[in-house]
Amino acid sequence: MTSALTLPTGGPLASVWPEMPPEAEPLPSDLDQLLALRVPDLIVTRRTIHAHPELSGQEFQTAALIARELAGAGLDPRLLPKGNGVICDIDGEPSGPVIALRADIDALPLVDVKDVPYRSTVPGVCHACGHDVHTTVLLGVGLLLAQLAQRGELPGRVRLIFQPAEEILPCGSLEVIEAGGLEDVAQIFALHCDPNLPVGQVGLRVGPITAAADNVTVRLSGPGGHTARPHLTVDLVDALGRLVTEVPALVGRRVPANSGLLLVFGQASAGTQYNVIPSEAVASGTLRVLDRDTWELAPKIVTQVVRDVIAPTGATVDVEYLRGRPPVVNDAQAIRVLTAATTAALGPAGVAETPQSMGGEDFSWYLEYVPGALARLGVGRTAPNADLHRPTFDVDERAIAVGVRLLVHTVFSAFAA
Repeated sequence: MTSALTLPTGGPLASVWPEMPPEAEPLPSDLDQLLALRVPDLIVTRRTIHAHPELSGQEFQTAALIARELAGAGLDPRLLPKGNGVICDIDGEPSGPVIALRADIDALPLVDVKDVPYRSTVPGVCHACGHDVHTTVLLGVGLLLAQLAQRGELPGRVRLIFQPAEEILPCGSLEVIEAGGLEDVAQIFALHCDPNLPVGQVGLRVGPITAAADNVTVRLSGPGGHTARPHLTVDLVDALGRLVTEVPALVGRRVPANSGLLLVFGQASAGTQYNVIPSEAVASGTLRVLDRDTWELAPKIVTQVVRDVIAPTGATVDVEYLRGRPPVVNDAQAIRVLTAATTAALGPAGVAETPQSMGGEDFSWYLEYVPGALARLGVGRTAPNADLHRPTFDVDERAIAVGVRLLVHTVFSAFAA
């Protein structure tokens, strides 16, 4: 049995309260002062989660930590049915709308190579996508808004969603939706770390901001044989080579050029002996596409192209096409809310245009049911190549206070809209 994930206390921290521009508006009541007092503890929380990452579907200790912190603030968090995610309502004015805020809490199967005190203590698991920051920001928002609600100063209801399993399929967002996470929700918002933006800027975009992302696995089989006599069997290594080199380009020729379709195989294997033609081979990868209509057609196109390429080799083909997530399509009104909130929190210079990326995000499934938007939170680049999904990834921790401030302003901007 694993021990509970607990937060350490004390210890010196560098200055992590960012300097706010003069154009920034104060938070309601005395929340800015309360946030400034909480920032050191939030940094400790982030570092604790970073040092104890949990893979998708296994976020039990992280969820327990979140639930304890929220309960300590007088809230009533509830665990998802599997116990690896948390939903918590903050009850303000009962006649007001329900605004949902979502953070993903899972980590990636990567080795953490950073030389920092909060380096991952779990071998082969690392928060290399910033989900520890997303979690900490939303926890900070919840703690502040709970104080406001206790004073009767929250003009509506806020739902905090701490979601598991964003990095795998099936998506954790579907678990949240099935558990009633979107009931009565009027709008939903989320942040994602962006190392390409400096701290103090937020990337916003109306319409699609991410790509659709699916998983493709192709299994080939044949009788196997001796490498001296490939003509008497099916050469699966040759067939696998054709698959990974020819199929991506051919699939791209079956769709409009502006659809942005990208099929990339990240894993391929066949055989264990230099002089034995194997009887099995497999390749797995991702298909990403910017266009929703092309995404709908992609499974049929990929399956047909794979079969056409492999047919001359004589190999038996099995194509497993796993639907992942559609593009995140930001609602125009929700972006207006975020723009107003960003301007209030960070001044006009805090608003940055951001392009549609080829990355996938299962926040898109929430937007199939309610309007909302995903924004990119500038976290700076702590090293030249410290990009998302790299074992060197880290953030400028001043972004945590910025994220909390932004989402609190977002809540009030949404209530006023």
